[in-house]
Order: sequence, then C-alpha cells, then structure tokens
Amino acid sequence: MDAGAVEDGRGAGHTAEVGGELGDNHRRENGTVDGGGGGRSHAPGFGANKNDTLLVVATLITALTYQLGTNIPGGYWQDDAADGSHAAGDPIMRDKHRRRYWLFMAASWAGFGSSMLLTLALLTGVPPRSRAVQWPFLVSYSSLVLTFITSQSRTSLAMDVLIWAAVMAVLAVGIKYRRLDRLRFLFCSPAS
Repeated sequence: MDAGAVEDGRGAGHTAEVGGELGDNHRRENGTVDGGGGGRSHAPGFGANKNDTLLVVATLITALTYQLGTNIPGGYWQDDAADGSHAAGDPIMRDKHRRRYWLFMAASWAGFGSSMLLTLALLTGVPPRSRAVQWPFLVSYSSLVLTFITSQSRTSLAMDVLIWAAVMAVLAVGIKYRRLDRLRFLFCSPAS
C-alpha cells in the first residue's frame, strides 16, 4: 500500500483489518486493555520490565565495567622509571593513589561479576522480581557509580564511599517498593 492511499483514507479499512488485532494483542500484553476493552491503570515497577529490557541493561553494564577495568583513569606509564619505581604499562593511578586504585578496581570487578550474574539469571529465565535478579542489578549499577566517583582524584575516599552507600540505599528502596506511589507518604501528608 502506498503512502498516498493511507493519507487520503483509501487504505484505512485494510489497515484496521490487519493492524486491529495486532494492536489489541499489543495493548493486552502491556496491560492497557481490560477484558472488556476498557483501560485499566498500569503502575510499572521493577517486575514490569521484561527480561529483554533488563538483559540489554545488564549487557551495557557488563560492557561499561569491562571498559573501566581495561582503561584505568590516568592511563599507564609509557616508559620505565630510572629508579625502578614503575615500568611501562603499569597503571599510573596505582602508583600515585594506591588506595583509590584498589577501591576503583574492587568496584569494577564487583560490577563486572554481578552484571555477568544478572545476565546469566535473565538468560535462564529467572523472573525479574526475584532476588537473584534484583540484588545483582543493585550491586552492578551502584558499582558503576562507585567506579565513576573514585576516578575523580580530587574527592576524599570517605566521601566517595558515603555517596556510594547513599546510591545503594536509594536503589534498594526503589527495588523494595517498586512503585513511587507507595512512597507517597514521603512527599505529601496522608488524606484525612
């Protein structure tokens, strides 16, 4: 069917016949059509995400943490030091900010491992509402935050860990309650 036929209405009947049933199926799958055809409200939560969507997120987190682990902030030494303090290919961050480097690497490894666990769980059909999906998501996502924060050398490590803990807490509450309307009591007073 050409675009002109659709614009002037000649193809409308054909489109309704073919797309009508497909549209109804799509609305039923997404929870927008009740059995009688009326709409019902759909409050998305963590479990409302399909495995495919979470699998894409897990794959992106895996790729990001892999890149972080191989491209360390500050780069690598290009030459050997005359005094033997470093060799070519050693991470500069490890030699100049040892504690920050190990926190960065621990967060990177935790993020990579938990995102791989998340991917495996989703590929084997574990439901998104299970703890086997939610906790690896929490760890992998917050590990990205920790690796980003620790890559900034001008902040204190204590502040980095405090920000990471706050992000973990917010994510844990978000996963626990799953819906913002259940957190209504935080934002407004209850109706009398």
